[in-house]
Amino acid sequence: MTTVVAATISANEFNLGTKALRMPEPHPVALLVEDEKQIRRFVRTALEEHGWTVHEADTVARGLLEASARKLDLVILDLGLPDGDGIDFLHDLRGRSAVAVIVLSARADERDKIAALDAGADDYLTKPFGVGELLARVRAAWRRSANKDDLPSIVEFGDVTVNMSLRTVQKGGVEIHLTPTEYRLLCLLVANEGKVLTHHQLLTDVWGPNRSNDGHYLRVYMGHLRQKLENEPARPQHILTEPAVGYRLVQKPRR
Repeated sequence: MTTVVAATISANEFNLGTKALRMPEPHPVALLVEDEKQIRRFVRTALEEHGWTVHEADTVARGLLEASARKLDLVILDLGLPDGDGIDFLHDLRGRSAVAVIVLSARADERDKIAALDAGADDYLTKPFGVGELLARVRAAWRRSANKDDLPSIVEFGDVTVNMSLRTVQKGGVEIHLTPTEYRLLCLLVANEGKVLTHHQLLTDVWGPNRSNDGHYLRVYMGHLRQKLENEPARPQHILTEPAVGYRLVQKPRR
């Protein structure tokens, strides 16, 4: 069944975030895995207008070939593909690449979103969608990816070790399971060690612009991170609250 996407892209929407997306040469490279031609054309036009090079695939098999053959900065992935499920694509891709993945799917059920995020997706956007929100999510994924590229592969604070290459977290030598959302939050904090990240910035980068004012999500997930990573969650030494502003991570605890 064809999903209808708004056919008209306003000039204001195309101009949204132009400066943030335009990068110096070489252009960032995206792979779009989607079987609907209309959506491929819509997404490709939006990204190319903002400085991206876009490659396309319309099946799981073709997508995996393209992902193997190219150095990618982003994958935009549909779940319902002719030869399989996008979840299968994610499992295969995550065995060899940490490239940012945004799922773009008509499936709005919470179970589908959880399955995609648990399989390694970085973000999930349901169809129909607006180009403005898509570009905001692309910018957030690009920022997270760029920050990770600048980090050492292994980051330590207290008795916690984060292996950015393997996407693993250990505390006292014991592996700790983080949900995809918890891991994305941790990566943002690690990438900006010592800096205060505002509530708005964290919510936008992790949950998207529609959740940018929902501080409850942030408090709950920061509480989860502290329970898992701090020795005394009620008196955190590394994941610190800056009252009325946001959060920051410090490698060395306060004296």
